[in-house]
Amino acid sequence: MSAGRAFITTPIYYVNDRPHIGHTYTTTLCDVWARATRLMGRETFFLTGTDEHGQKVEKSAREAGVSPQKLADTNAAEFRRVMDMMEFSHDDFIRTTEPRHMTQVQALVGKLAELGVVYLGEFEGWYDEGQEEYHTETRARELDYKSPVSGRPLVRFKEQNYYFRLSAFQQRLEEFYSRHPDFVQPEGRFNEVKGRLREGLQDVPVTRTNFSWGIPFPGDPKHVIYVWIDALINYVSALGLAKSVNGAQLGPGAHLPEVQDAPAPAAAELAAQVQALHQSRGVLWPADLHVVGKEILWFHAVIWPAMLMALELEPPRQIHAHSFWIRDGQKMSKSMGNFLDLAAIEAFIARYGLDAWRWYMATQGPLQATDADFRAAHFHEVYTAELVNLVGNCASRVGAMIAKYCDGRMPADTGDASQWVTRCAEATAQWRRAIEALDLTAAARAGLDLLRAVDAFIHQTEPFKLAKDPANSPQVHSILAQCAQCVRVAGLLLAPFLPTKMDELARGFGEATPSAVTGRGCCEDNFAARIEYGRIAVGTPIAKLALFPRLDAPKAA
Repeated sequence: MSAGRAFITTPIYYVNDRPHIGHTYTTTLCDVWARATRLMGRETFFLTGTDEHGQKVEKSAREAGVSPQKLADTNAAEFRRVMDMMEFSHDDFIRTTEPRHMTQVQALVGKLAELGVVYLGEFEGWYDEGQEEYHTETRARELDYKSPVSGRPLVRFKEQNYYFRLSAFQQRLEEFYSRHPDFVQPEGRFNEVKGRLREGLQDVPVTRTNFSWGIPFPGDPKHVIYVWIDALINYVSALGLAKSVNGAQLGPGAHLPEVQDAPAPAAAELAAQVQALHQSRGVLWPADLHVVGKEILWFHAVIWPAMLMALELEPPRQIHAHSFWIRDGQKMSKSMGNFLDLAAIEAFIARYGLDAWRWYMATQGPLQATDADFRAAHFHEVYTAELVNLVGNCASRVGAMIAKYCDGRMPADTGDASQWVTRCAEATAQWRRAIEALDLTAAARAGLDLLRAVDAFIHQTEPFKLAKDPANSPQVHSILAQCAQCVRVAGLLLAPFLPTKMDELARGFGEATPSAVTGRGCCEDNFAARIEYGRIAVGTPIAKLALFPRLDAPKAA
């Protein structure tokens, strides 16, 4: 992770269907990371959005009897609604039908053509209609002529297109991978990319001609820009970074070529947007982290870096390709009725709360190379063991004893707290390393283990028994003071995962405005001081909290 500013992205989500667990999972991962980096004091830019062009959108719109733009507007609005419902802290939501994006796509693709890395040619091979992805004969044979995602048969296709000379970047990519051994995580996914790269790169289409719903190719409007080329450029178009290959930054007052057939205000709007965004966003590239599903890793790890190299822009610093959710041991399928769609997600949130959903997604999900099994019983077990019995109970227990034995105010600590100073510092260091590695399970464990240590300390010292003798008051006060200080630190480490509940904990343990450091567009200006043990002043009111209600186990389906 680089110092200073931070930039994280989700893939932009395709609008031919409504949001589901895959979309909310990836966005949750990015949201936790963004909140954590803001907490550490980094000015963080978190980007998400919708991918709205392509053959699938055009086909879905035709079947629905509406225009592609109408379908895109409807489903993009639904994605926005869901992201607001999930309280994600993204700083921008980009749509590929926005003038600011379309104009820059044309500018950058036009620059690739000018550089000679885009040319007119003819393709004949295999096409995955669901993924809108081309495959060579060799690759199609490896896939048994079926889509690696949907399992549907590949279609034989012949078409004249403009092509990107991906093959010309074989050596540069190999050298780049060698210099950046952590470019793709997890390691097993990177090995897959490098193995496929050794087979040799083929040029890839930049345009299509068998449908019209897309951005016109500059100078040849019979061709529309291939949806995947269009989509990848969102990561720089959101920053206003359509710039020359010499690296001259697009400055205030500059403008880009107008999109062909775009509404008249497009150019003016774009110029205003670029001018407004330039100073705050222009220094964010390269992205620190692209988080994607494993099925689209090739586009992000091979085609995207090659395009950036051609434009003399740096590739992203890292790509993390997570695996898939399955359910009750089986692949999710709408036909099988086990698909976790939006209605099912909302039902879990209604029962357990939004923070509990975030917790399960971030700590139990398929972040690494193995798919994760979503089971309602397991969700309940994790909620009960980690949130009710540990996080909630520890905070409640400490608050209740301070209420009972210290009149509800932070007691004085006259004992030796050095072990807790060390333990809190170690937990913070562990948390920081885990966040930087996008190891969210380990980051969560740092906070949980600190609370487990507090529980063990209470069990060992038994302040509730010592309090029976008034002569033990100084010792009881010291024990509870030390517990409260550690609970506050643990709550801060868990705040990116559980922003609402840890906000409540922070306020209950003496912080006046805790939420400002983890929300959209904010960052903590003194994390080192705020995370330090001992910040709760003597006499501060301490609340008895009830953070996570105990719930009955769900009935079997």
